[in-house]
Amino acid sequence: MKISLKTIPHIANKIAVDLKKSGVVTMTKGLEPIAQESQKILAHDVKQEIALEEKAREICEANEEQIEFNLVDERQLFFMIKKKLAPEFGVILNYEERYSDISHKILDELYEEDLIHFDVTENRIKNIIFNAITSFITEASELDNIIMDKIRTYKKKYIPGTDEFDILYEKLYREELTKRGME
Repeated sequence: MKISLKTIPHIANKIAVDLKKSGVVTMTKGLEPIAQESQKILAHDVKQEIALEEKAREICEANEEQIEFNLVDERQLFFMIKKKLAPEFGVILNYEERYSDISHKILDELYEEDLIHFDVTENRIKNIIFNAITSFITEASELDNIIMDKIRTYKKKYIPGTDEFDILYEKLYREELTKRGME
């Protein structure tokens, strides 16, 4: 599953919290700087993928007539273009490899910025970060279902996409994250 810009702050917080809970990391400046550095790296990665997808869309749109004439499956073509351009944009399309790479980058940055100290292997710390990312993503779809079910029980009907809906959704989202110790 993809990481969205909206979920990055939550994932970054989970990384910081999980590192603290691990008991194998000493935080030199607290949770916030760790979350901030994690957020920067995650945001950079997501923005690279957004740029890649935009370029693939532009190519599809520029060749729309040919695509229709040849009866090409546009979704399949989009993915093929994305796959071909991915190295140029520095995007790893395999999510497991991608999250492992991001975990390494976060670990390197936290260490270089002297935000953490540890006496265990780097791989152990990288795995804590990786597990924080992947477990958050796994729980995100479950959270979405829970929140949507809660919103449907309200007497007032909220329309997805409206400011009112977005504010309520974000409030309930944060509450669920807090309940689960992810915020």
